[in-house]
Amino acid sequence: MSTTNEQFLDDFRTMSTFGATEGGGVDRQAGTAADHETRQWFGGWLARHGFNETVDQAGNQFGTVELVPGAPYVLVGSHLDSQPLAGRYDGAYGVLAAAHAAARVADDVAAGKVEPRYNLAVVNWFNEEGSRFTPSMMGSSVFTGKLALDTALATTDAAGETVSAALRNGHRQAEGSAPALTDVANYAEIHIEQGRILQEQGIQIGIVDKTWAASKYRVTVNGAQSHTGATRMEDRQDALYGAALLIAAARDLTAEFGQGLLHTSVSEMQVLPNSPVTIARQVLMNLDLRSPDEDVLARARDILAKWIGDVQERSRTDVQLELTHQWGLVAYQPEGVALGTASAEQLGFSHMNIMTVAGHDSTNMKDAVPTVMLFVPSEEGISHNEAEFTRGEDAVRGAELLTEVVRRLVRGELEAAAINND
Repeated sequence: MSTTNEQFLDDFRTMSTFGATEGGGVDRQAGTAADHETRQWFGGWLARHGFNETVDQAGNQFGTVELVPGAPYVLVGSHLDSQPLAGRYDGAYGVLAAAHAAARVADDVAAGKVEPRYNLAVVNWFNEEGSRFTPSMMGSSVFTGKLALDTALATTDAAGETVSAALRNGHRQAEGSAPALTDVANYAEIHIEQGRILQEQGIQIGIVDKTWAASKYRVTVNGAQSHTGATRMEDRQDALYGAALLIAAARDLTAEFGQGLLHTSVSEMQVLPNSPVTIARQVLMNLDLRSPDEDVLARARDILAKWIGDVQERSRTDVQLELTHQWGLVAYQPEGVALGTASAEQLGFSHMNIMTVAGHDSTNMKDAVPTVMLFVPSEEGISHNEAEFTRGEDAVRGAELLTEVVRRLVRGELEAAAINND
């Protein structure tokens, strides 16, 4: 293994010590002390490697290198924040791979090996995970204009602390002006797959060409608060029972379709009054439906609506669904897919086109600028778990591929491909 690749793995091991958990993962939710410690370390890394660090008002952390004065940036990155008791790789791998790729390409430019058309910028997006502050992908949503800055900064966690306060209390606001969307020519991101398709098929690289369709809901189950012992069973309007029936219905819904055509989940439950001797009057929770087929998703919504009527009748509760997020099958730009494919083929890496089931910052960026999204294998598909793991050789291979992608982007090959395809 080359010295460059060994340094990448050494840096990754060091980065993984911030917010490290006993189970081998990390816990550094957005704006916590562990997150800020990681950001501070990363800021030092950027400075040591010739980047100018800036932080925008939404907490997005940038490192820029000027190669062509006045030119737009090739932006590359991911996120350093994590879920609670999460793995080391989700997001953080992509940030470090982006930084190493950008540094290598900047060195190539300085050595006269690459004639640049664009400048380089690395980004650590704030609060991609959305575990402490909702919604997820917050930093890139503000950056792309999908979420108002004031709304993001006023968002509170469960303890009532705002995003604004969390940012003020942590990593310093670096001097200088951070890049804006108008400064970005194109974007690239690499991530662990968080599934096991690549591993099962023995493929080294995934070139992401589409996102799964998704519908996300905030569910409210309203019942009547009463005594857990004294209230007759036939008189109970147990919101928790209604929620349990809905949770089971959401899971059973997947059996109505072919294997792999529908993913469902219920998460982040709040039970009121959450007393050991009181039947719940209300349950709040999130419901998530995802599919690679928009027709399947539409049918799933229709079936679930009918089943909710049964839930309400059986539990004597009222169930309300509020649609919070929805998107269809959205493609990444074909020229970006082609550029990622050409880069993998040049390096001799086996590859396949793959859809992303999870949301990423690239799913925001692709709606604003041409974007390249890449995957490396995840062992057993485990993610959002301390056991999350990607082999060192896969991580290194991904960093090498991202370097080639960034090299091509900096030369303006994506725009050239788009012109040739017109």
